[in-house]
Order: sequence, then C-alpha cells, then structure tokens
Amino acid sequence: MSRINTNVPSLIGRIHLSRSNQDLQLALDRLSTGLRINSGRDDPAGLIASEQFASGIGSVRKAISNTQQADHIIATANSALGQISRLLNDIRGLVTEAANRGALSDDQVAANQLQIDSSLEAIDRIVAITSFQGKKLLDGSLEFLTSGVSTGNIANLVINQATLPASGNLSLTLNVTTAAAKATVTGSNANLAQTFVVEVAGTRGIEVFTFDSGTTPAQIVSAINLVSDAIGVDASLSGTGAYVLTSKDYGANAFVEIRQITSGGSFAGVGPRTYGVDVGGNINGESFTGRGLTASLNAATLDLSADLTTTFGATTGSTSFSIIGGGALFQLGPDVVPNQQVRVALDSASTSQLGSTVNALYRRLYELREGQAADLDSDPTSAFQIVDGVINRVTSLRGVLGAIQRTTLETNVAALNETLVNLTEAQSDIRDTDFAEETARLTRAQILVQSGSSVLQISNQNPRNVLALLPQ
Repeated sequence: MSRINTNVPSLIGRIHLSRSNQDLQLALDRLSTGLRINSGRDDPAGLIASEQFASGIGSVRKAISNTQQADHIIATANSALGQISRLLNDIRGLVTEAANRGALSDDQVAANQLQIDSSLEAIDRIVAITSFQGKKLLDGSLEFLTSGVSTGNIANLVINQATLPASGNLSLTLNVTTAAAKATVTGSNANLAQTFVVEVAGTRGIEVFTFDSGTTPAQIVSAINLVSDAIGVDASLSGTGAYVLTSKDYGANAFVEIRQITSGGSFAGVGPRTYGVDVGGNINGESFTGRGLTASLNAATLDLSADLTTTFGATTGSTSFSIIGGGALFQLGPDVVPNQQVRVALDSASTSQLGSTVNALYRRLYELREGQAADLDSDPTSAFQIVDGVINRVTSLRGVLGAIQRTTLETNVAALNETLVNLTEAQSDIRDTDFAEETARLTRAQILVQSGSSVLQISNQNPRNVLALLPQ
C-alpha cells in the first residue's frame, strides 16, 4: 500500500530516533558531570537515598572538624597548665629550701619569698593570656556551675566532665554509706612497769622511743605528739586515761603500728598494723571510689571528685546538689543529642581559686604571697601543704584533659573518618557514573542515532516512489 498523506515508517523512525537522542543526551550528561543521577527523573528513589547520604556526610565532616577544634582548644589549655605546673614545682622547692632556717639568713628567706611572689604573678599572667579565638580558657568561665553545694558537707568539689540533660540541670545526691575512719591503736592507762624501746610507725614515717619504767600515759602522749607531723600519728588520752594513737589521715592507706624492740614485758598496743577506712557510698545510685575523705566517680556521663568534711564523711548520711550548666561543650557527633556531645570543665587556674584541702579547710594558693596567712614567715608548713595539693590538682587536671584528647577526641576522629569513608562509598555506588558502562551506552546511542537518521531519511524518500505511478 502506497500513501503520501501519512508516512507511518517515518513516524516510527522519528520515535526511535528521539529515544536514541535521549539515550545519547543522558550518556553525555552522565559522562560530563560524573554523576549517574543528575535530576530526580534519572532515579527518584536513588536521588532520595543519595541526598540522605549527602546530608549525613556533611554532618560527619563537620563533626570531624568540631572534634579537631576541640582537640586544639584542650591542647592550648594543657600547654598553659604545663607552664603553671613548672612554676608550682619551683615554688615547692623554694618553700622547702626556706624551711632550712638553720642555714638560711633572713635575707635569703626574703629572697625566696620574692621569687614565690613573682611566680604567683606569672601564674595569674598565664591565666590572663591563655585564650583560643578570643575565649579565655583558664579564668573560670568554662567551669561547671553548681547549686546547693553544702560547705558543711563538701569542702571542695571538682567536676571534670558531665553530660547534662536537655534542661541543663543535673540533680545529684551523694550518699555516704561507709564512714571514713582513721587508724587507731589503744594502749594502757597504767604507768610502765619497766623500760621499753618501741617503734611507732605511721603513714609519714617511723620514730623510735625509749620509755623508762614509771613513764605515765600522759608522758607517752606528749613524747609522740612532739613528732606527730613527722610520723603522721597523733596521740591522746582516752576517757579512762589510756594512751590512744590515731593516724592523722583518714582512709585505708593511713595506718598506725607499734613495734616493741626490747624483749621482756609487753608494751600495750603492740600488734599488727591497723588501717583506717575509706569513705564509701554512691552518687545517684552509682558507687563512687573512696580514698580517705575523697569520693570520686568516673563514669561515662559524670567525672567528679568531692573532698568531704570530717563531720560528713566520717559519718553516714546524704547531701544533694545540682550541676546547672557551664563547662566547655563540644559537639563531637553528627547529631545534636547529649550522647554525641562532651562537656569538659576548664577550671580557673588563678592563684585566688587554685587551692587544696588542708586540715579539712580549703586553702588557696594566693595565701603564699608575702603578708598572707601562709607566707614563708607566717606558716611555711601550710604553704608546703597548699602548694603540694595544688600541684596534685593541676597534674590531675592535665591528666584528665590528656585522657580526653587521647581516648575521646582521637578515637572519635578515627571512628568518624571510617564512617565518612563508608557513607561516601555508599553514596558513590548510588550516584556516581560508571564510566565504563556509560561509555558503552554512549557508543550504542551514537550508532543508533546515526542509523536512525539514515532510516528516517530513507522512510521520508519512500512516498516519492508514488510519482512513478502517475501518467507522464
């Protein structure tokens, strides 16, 4: 059948040529962009999945950046604390040297005091200049804020890390179920019947005493108290008049022991070493570690230590307080949820805030300045105890920050990098062009376009054959 008004082969050829052109254009788009999905019509489901992966990848990249920045901030603070630690060690040495009054003149002691004052000023200067992008790190602006802490129960509270709920208020209850105790040895209330040579040992040292026959319990107490600071043992008389030896410190590390050196007779109190008892209990139901009167909890969501007063820690009871904010909040995960954040305390390192608990009282570093209560002329013993405790506190803080860098931040970056690789690979499988496959499709589409064009040309020429049927 020959027709000229309707060229069906031409229509069919144009349809196939159009499809071939579309395939050719699609292959060119994919090869030119490197993406298999350039618009929703290419693969609607794949586009949705790809965009979800892209969102996750973007969040993971930011989480990596956040973690690295947190590491830089903590490293800056840690470096400054290292300088402060060196100054504190110098101060400790100067206090120890100044205690040698038999060899040092007043001018030399005054020179040591001048150096201590200079070092204290240097510490405050370091605190003032330590910052990151304009934010002060060691001035106390990044420490945790608390409410309801009873100074009658807690002499000093240190919060290193805490995860706060969405409300920003974390209520805590510290329960003491095991009272801290000192080591105690009870002797006799009678005068000695013979001469005894005994050795009294405590946490800080050992001293040998020779007590003659007839020595009273009160005289024994007086002799031991003369060296109580050296051996870490206090002596007193009980209600019945017996001599009682008690460790200066609380806890399982504190001990008292009386050893009899001479033979014959029996010096009351001789026996195995007796130890104190560490405070025990829990914070919000989670058991804390007790050391003397110090309660420490190191959990995934809370890291704190509390120096308890003797009136609280040496008995049983409870006290409540709240963390109401503060701390340096670092976003370490891709989702803004509490378990992907870490809140770290950067406590003040100024001399007016740094201190240590001495005889159940919190004494501050500035007291070592000339004219203050613990300068070299007024109370060198307290000065030594204060600076010794501050050194331990700064060292502990540096250790906490270092642990956060190593166990939290470094591992977080490593995990996030692995997650980034996996998410990127998954997105690539969905969205990226397979060049080998698309090159084959391009070749096929080119051939079909060329052949379709030839076929269309032939089909358009076929109606002309009708002219051969017309009369000449």
